[in-house]
Amino acid sequence: MGLQAQPLRGAVGAPPPATQPAPAAAAPAPAPTPAIYTPMRPMSESIAAIVNDDIISTYDLAQRMRLLIATTGVQPTQENLQEFQQQALVSLVDERLQIQELLRVQKDQKVTIIATDDEVQDELAGMAQQNNMKPENFIAVLKSQGITSTTLYDQIRAQMSWQRWIRGRYGTRLRIGEDQIKATQTRMIAAASKPQYEVSEVFLDSGRTGGMDAAVKGATQLVAQLQQGAPFPAVARQFSASSTAAAGGDAGWISQGEMPAEVDAALDQLRPGQLSQPIPVKDGVYIIYLRDKRAGSGQTLVSLKQAAIALPADASAADVAAAKATLVAVRGQIKDCATLEATVAKTSGVVAGDLGEAETGDLLPEFAEAAKTLQPGQLSQPIRTKVGLHVLAVCGKRAAGAAQVDHDQIESRLTGQQLSMISRRYMRDLRNSATIETR
Repeated sequence: MGLQAQPLRGAVGAPPPATQPAPAAAAPAPAPTPAIYTPMRPMSESIAAIVNDDIISTYDLAQRMRLLIATTGVQPTQENLQEFQQQALVSLVDERLQIQELLRVQKDQKVTIIATDDEVQDELAGMAQQNNMKPENFIAVLKSQGITSTTLYDQIRAQMSWQRWIRGRYGTRLRIGEDQIKATQTRMIAAASKPQYEVSEVFLDSGRTGGMDAAVKGATQLVAQLQQGAPFPAVARQFSASSTAAAGGDAGWISQGEMPAEVDAALDQLRPGQLSQPIPVKDGVYIIYLRDKRAGSGQTLVSLKQAAIALPADASAADVAAAKATLVAVRGQIKDCATLEATVAKTSGVVAGDLGEAETGDLLPEFAEAAKTLQPGQLSQPIRTKVGLHVLAVCGKRAAGAAQVDHDQIESRLTGQQLSMISRRYMRDLRNSATIETR
């Protein structure tokens, strides 16, 4: 299952937590026959692959296989050892290509990209902390399973360095427009009336696994291991090609339409706590774990603020016109909800107010229409009521019972998706232009 390994922050030799995926409705397959796998088995070293004249030895390959086994909790069997070997080999090939590319860039641009020893140690300390260990104890656990510290350091260094390069080169160039964020917010709000799913995912990229058949075979092996208790987050970190891999596959709450139609169809059949079978899509295979599900809500909650001028119901047309002109001028000065009060305070006769959060159905009819049509961050035109003139600011929207739609979270998610796509394309170009020989 040749997929780029993700950061190794997962359990090492730990039992699966209670929140791990339960078997799907169908009875799980019988437990595979354990393979004969001795961690420190002596072996003669030879060449496993050559990547642009850079040699990957059989010792390197065996070490990476042991690291995958230790960090995913997947038990080696006669059936899946070949899959581990393929995954380990493709990961090593990709890392060699990455380091070669970064060395070229460093030389051409005279910049430092490859992570230093101190940075690798800091990352290792974070990994150890997540396992409630000290770094030296973490390394000792791996050594007890026949894994050298160099094997772990090399993987961490390659991953950190590549992520730094992709984010540094492309992250500053990416521009997630407000139109994209607002379109996403609108779609999320519209989807709030539909069932919502809290999911974790593993995505196997068929372009990296040697084709769709290989991706399906690899996913089938992983499903069997997950049903037997392998921790889903650890498996996702090592095997998934999705941008969620670094978060253990956690995709959060999603609605229908956010993932491929094949995944939507599978989600509709799953119950919370169930694990899907492999789901082939256009360019790979998904494994989905449904953590929770909630019914959609027909109600929308809005957070509102206002700038207002008090006017009696019988105010003259001239007074209304003057107040409207003042509010229009103030409206043009308001940049966002956070600065609304301070901006309004500069104009005499205009007051600011925080109306809090309410269902659109509970608002004054004059306010309800504006609250429904405006998106977060937008301002209404002056609205006349019996007590005055008002400019409404929509500070947030969410479905009743759902989490607040967060502008920054949406921007971060869209950025992560774009960077993940760029990285995958970059790696495909490197593979296509490289001379790679496997033996």
